[in-house]
Amino acid sequence: MSVKAWAAAGVCLALLGGFAAWLLVGRETSPPCNGLAENASVRKSVGAAVHPGMSCAALGQAIVKATAGSEPGRHNQTQTQAMKDVLFALGSGQSKQLDLDPALRVPIATALADYTPDMHEMLAGLDSTYVTKAGRDTPPWEAGGTHHLSVPAYAFRKTLRAVAEDPQAYALLRMAETRTAAGQLAAVPADATGSELSLPPTKNARALGILDGIADAATSQDAQEARKWHAAVFDRLITEEANQAEPAGRLTATWLQGLKNTPEQQCAERLRSQGLDMARTWAQTRTMDEPTRQDLLTKVENSARNAHQEVKH
Repeated sequence: MSVKAWAAAGVCLALLGGFAAWLLVGRETSPPCNGLAENASVRKSVGAAVHPGMSCAALGQAIVKATAGSEPGRHNQTQTQAMKDVLFALGSGQSKQLDLDPALRVPIATALADYTPDMHEMLAGLDSTYVTKAGRDTPPWEAGGTHHLSVPAYAFRKTLRAVAEDPQAYALLRMAETRTAAGQLAAVPADATGSELSLPPTKNARALGILDGIADAATSQDAQEARKWHAAVFDRLITEEANQAEPAGRLTATWLQGLKNTPEQQCAERLRSQGLDMARTWAQTRTMDEPTRQDLLTKVENSARNAHQEVKH
């Protein structure tokens, strides 16, 4: 080999070595636990338990503890602000996709599942209050005996997509939304007409459709891995139970029973029809003429499909 060839080879090796070192350094210097333990807002709101160098599992436990209320679904301003700060820290980065540390996925889902009314509204994106109060510097607000939070849709969906890579975490969020959706339907007055009748089921279908799109984005492109993910979600959901002594519980129980009776290979499709299935069951319990029922179910089906496509694109 000529001297020039040796020199060229040496330059190539040096460049490759430098590139490899850059990759290694880039990985080593990226903050662990998605930088949450170093984030000033998170450290302030979640509390003294958060410090650089802690394990991601311990950080997840600290987040769950700091955001949980004294009773399920009831939160003070400090707890709600902690949840908002965590969501902003995770979802507001410039990258389109969040690679969430696996140890944080279930804890973040657990924390979020205690804020189901807020999750429902942020998924649906139809309540103007949640749009106007989504800014980073807008504090939680009190209504209905508890505090509420909102973050922009892009930040919320990006975080949910990262959480959903763990099927157990996704199932937890899906079940939380299921119970909220059932409660929304059960609360519709018996004499409701017009938008008072149609908005709750179409809003439910939209929220569930967004979750369908998030599931598609989070699952592997490999068909076998995607089937395993859906099977894990399915197995987790069918262990749930509902209190059938109340209307919302009966709606939830009926949907769960239908899911249990679904062959595993059809579970993904059954999940995608959830908004329509729940609305159909609910409509059957009400006095409703056939044209009204059919028109309502068509709106529900369209709402779910449009939301699903919105996230996919």
